Amino acid sequence: MEESQLLPNLFRTEYRKIVSVLCYLFGIENIEIAEDITSDTFLAATELWSVKGIPENPTAWLYTVAKNKTKNHLKRDILFEQKIAVEVKHNASKAEEIEIDLSNKNIFDSQLAMIFTVCNPVNSAEAQIALALNLLCGFGIQEIADGFLTNKEVIYKRINRAKEKLKEANVKIEQPSSSEINNRLENVLTTLYLLFSEGYYSTSQNTILRKDVCAEAMRLTFLLIENPATNLPPVNALLSLMCFHSSRFDARTNSDGETILYQNQDETLWNQELIEKGTYFLGKASTGNTLTKYHLEAGIAYWHTQKEDSKEKWENILQLYNQLLILEYSPIAALNRTFALAKTNGKQTAITEAEKLNLSENHFYYSLLGNLYTDIDNKKALEHFKKALQLASSVSDKNIIKQNIDMLKI
Repeated sequence: MEESQLLPNLFRTEYRKIVSVLCYLFGIENIEIAEDITSDTFLAATELWSVKGIPENPTAWLYTVAKNKTKNHLKRDILFEQKIAVEVKHNASKAEEIEIDLSNKNIFDSQLAMIFTVCNPVNSAEAQIALALNLLCGFGIQEIADGFLTNKEVIYKRINRAKEKLKEANVKIEQPSSSEINNRLENVLTTLYLLFSEGYYSTSQNTILRKDVCAEAMRLTFLLIENPATNLPPVNALLSLMCFHSSRFDARTNSDGETILYQNQDETLWNQELIEKGTYFLGKASTGNTLTKYHLEAGIAYWHTQKEDSKEKWENILQLYNQLLILEYSPIAALNRTFALAKTNGKQTAITEAEKLNLSENHFYYSLLGNLYTDIDNKKALEHFKKALQLASSVSDKNIIKQNIDMLKI
């Protein structure tokens, strides 16, 4: 790795670890102090490495400096010395006796505890995602703003409000008990699912950023799998879903950043290693009697990694959508189901089902109807495509709709 890339890469991978350990040690009420110490560590690296050169073991250097800065802070800060240090060390008389444990095990334990802290329902899903990107993934405010297609002031306020709510609720950063896992795992998985979706379905043109967000969602989900207490079927199902979706990431857009529809994707660009991993985790998810939306969506995603346009494929996808709608109905899932219905039962049947949905504010709805009516009633198809064009917001979606209109023979 080039020297110019080393520190930014270390910031992404090590910042979150150091922050997690310090938050785990000092509690959520002192989160800003944990962030300040960690930021100061990287500032020192920026200043010293440019003069003295990169140390032989950069990560070990960062950990040593972070430990020393933490101990120096404990020595000079009266509040820490009299209150927090005492609590942490169980009535220790000297703050410097506190051990700043940056071992792999404690980093893992700290990050796991932080996942359950950040994914707390006292905050909205939107705030949880922003906080997760910042604290758990090491993304800067500007990066998060780019991902959300907003400005950094909005993200800064959102993250700070989320921290304050955690403090007000006196949320503890600790290893989740069995009862907490039972009660909170669903919310944690929802946040990780939304975090992945933020990267995968974002309309941002920054492909590298979007891939990084997806990779971080997958890393956090894998952390849950590495812990025996949270290595449960729904977690494996979610990671399977993420693997299948990520496998087609490079085939979803062309060199201009425009979306390529599924049927037009170059399957040679699909990542077979991720497909194999997805299949592995889907197998792991199949143990026990638990059936979640992640199981069903992972099954649908699996069949989409099979390029052959077979009846078996679309019958399986249709049945999985049927189960998904029974388990957790959503208009978008119902809309997607009609595409599979067209493949198995013909366009006319799918049109009847699609029109019942009446998603009059959704451009995907009109795009689907336009495609279904194509070659059956091209005038109606054109009407639907024009309506879709009015409702579409992204340039990429508009271009796809225009291409469909150009192919109509009227």
